[in-house]
Amino acid sequence: MTSFLKFDLSSVEAELGAPASDRLISGNPEFRTWNLEEAGGALYAGIWEATPGKGRIVYDEWEYFHILSGHSIVTEEGHEPVHLRAGDSMVLRPGFKGIWEVVETTRKDYVIRL
Repeated sequence: MTSFLKFDLSSVEAELGAPASDRLISGNPEFRTWNLEEAGGALYAGIWEATPGKGRIVYDEWEYFHILSGHSIVTEEGHEPVHLRAGDSMVLRPGFKGIWEVVETTRKDYVIRL
């Protein structure tokens, strides 16, 4: 086994999902997640994609992500909206509460630490 991982979407089946009904604000977003790494149940890395829609998000975990394509707007409660497009990166810390709006189908790579 090698000590590196190349992100290769052909190596894993996408998990399909959607926001919980109590978190959905508008639209009918669908998610596809390719979880490519899971380390000890506490660290995850992969690719996530969502179609347009808007929902509430609450983070108990720490997440770093980098937008690969699309356009989303993330708004933390009590703060100004942040527009995210290809090339943008962000960290969401535990305790983050806000709204994620996918304006144009968005794909990001991510690393999540529980």
